[in-house]
Amino acid sequence: MAATPASNPSQLLPLELVDKCIGSRIHIVMKNDKEIVGTLLGFDDFVNMVLEDVTEFEITPEGRRITKLDQILLNGNNITM
Repeated sequence: MAATPASNPSQLLPLELVDKCIGSRIHIVMKNDKEIVGTLLGFDDFVNMVLEDVTEFEITPEGRRITKLDQILLNGNNITM
């Protein structure tokens, strides 16, 4: 009989993993050549995220641009990983 996530504690569903990361620094890869590092404050079922103490890294033709932000609401549709 195959183990289900509920009976096998070593397996986590994706939203359970994100939930365990609340309060932690996370690194997010975006679809548009941006990467974001920040502290996860919360999220919803669509993986829209609220982050604080955020650093945004963007690759531009001029080089790498770094932007610091206090708090953001990140749209889950743009997250790659």
